[in-house]
Amino acid sequence: MIHHPFVRDIPRRRFLELGLKGGLALAAAPVWLKDLGAAQGAGSGVATAIDPGLLDKVLRKGMARGGDFAEVYLEKRISRSILLEEGKFKSAVFGISQGAGVRVLSGDRTGYAYTDEPTEDKILRAAETASAIAKSGSATASIGLKAVRHPSHVTVRIALQDVTDEKRLDVMRRAHQAALDYDPRIAMASIDYYDEIRGRTIANSEGLLFTDELPLLFFIIQALSRSGGASHMGRERISAHSGFEMFDGGAAEKAARACAREAVAMLEARDAPAGKMDVVMQNGWGGVLVHEAVGHPLEADNIAKNIGAFTGKLGSKVASPVFTMIDDGTLPGFRGTTSVDDEGTPMKRNVLIEKGVLRKYMTDILSARQIKAERTGNGRRESFRYLPIPRMTNTFIDAGRDAPADILTSTKSGLYVQALSGGSVNPVTGVFNFTCREAYLIENGRKTQPVRGATLIGSCLDVIQSVDAVGNDLDFGPGICGKGQAAEVTAGQPTVRLRGINVGGTRAAR
Repeated sequence: MIHHPFVRDIPRRRFLELGLKGGLALAAAPVWLKDLGAAQGAGSGVATAIDPGLLDKVLRKGMARGGDFAEVYLEKRISRSILLEEGKFKSAVFGISQGAGVRVLSGDRTGYAYTDEPTEDKILRAAETASAIAKSGSATASIGLKAVRHPSHVTVRIALQDVTDEKRLDVMRRAHQAALDYDPRIAMASIDYYDEIRGRTIANSEGLLFTDELPLLFFIIQALSRSGGASHMGRERISAHSGFEMFDGGAAEKAARACAREAVAMLEARDAPAGKMDVVMQNGWGGVLVHEAVGHPLEADNIAKNIGAFTGKLGSKVASPVFTMIDDGTLPGFRGTTSVDDEGTPMKRNVLIEKGVLRKYMTDILSARQIKAERTGNGRRESFRYLPIPRMTNTFIDAGRDAPADILTSTKSGLYVQALSGGSVNPVTGVFNFTCREAYLIENGRKTQPVRGATLIGSCLDVIQSVDAVGNDLDFGPGICGKGQAAEVTAGQPTVRLRGINVGGTRAAR
């Protein structure tokens, strides 16, 4: 990794003079200096193309002591990160990282080694190390790599490498001002901007050779409201595998106003009630609850270990008949979308639970072999430094037939959850605890008083069996999923109602 020092409290004029064009204390190693011009010019500078003959040599080295599968994963990223806070550009980081990982499988044994200097000698040394860990028998002959193409689910109209730093800063400035202008009770706002272009090359002993390039944008707005002794921090995010056109139509300003709206609305919140009650969850990022509580237990590495709430339940009824859950890595431009996963398996639409019946687990190559299931395109890794493991992509509750307004009006009393915050989930038991960042009481079928301190408590099977109404208003929100390593994901759902869920609060329910 090429590290660049943070730049603190830079006056805007000076910031633009320095820019992110290699002028921020750039300390690039000589092997990459030749790429910096390409990174700022017509090319992206992240191409990871490599001689197929060398890749074949590395794979054969990896299987020199036996093994039944070998893989080389090469990666290069060029990224920018900028923070705007209290009206000042507080930090800016321009990053370049590159490296290669070699994996060898022999039954259930895995050998893995990586290098952040992807020269021939270093990659061969990584292959030798992985081979030593997974050794099992005789060497493998020449692989015979064949380049393949897969349809891309990402389109780019304004390439990130062609966007000036002034445009990046201007989007941030306008979003910051939109948050402050929303209401005089907005005391401060912060904008966190990130973009990257990632190049990948994947080759394996099955003959696969695949290369692609993927842009990513992530834009986070936070707004703090204050009134009297009350305060609340609102949060909104937009993200896509896209070019800079993601910000067309004032998307950043709209997100900032939505963030400020939450911050102001929650100033009047009172303590949340506690007890068992009906819960209506608004469409969108609320899908993170099933992502965590249901999605992780459906990842096949746990299933292969015979642990988790869904082990041995394929074909069984596990949820309400109105509940269908899908993981789909082909949704155009979504944060969890790519053409292939990080093992080269094409992304696809996987129906995990269909009308309450468990249909499929999410697999990578290793877990698919272990449980004798299909490869679902869910082998993902944070970077070349990590092994691929089963991970979600874009996971959501599928749309139903109910009108969202009817779901609310038919709920006599309960809790309306508009935004979830942090939480914890035990992937083995499926027991979860989620904090509601924005929530309201439901009284006589109407959303009324905002409440703070509400938590949703339960288990994965309880929550999906309690769903009795699913709206027709499916929506999504972007996020970062942690499972020992980070992954870009999208979670989604329509408006849904959960009957009789345990809600933690600071006062008893009436």
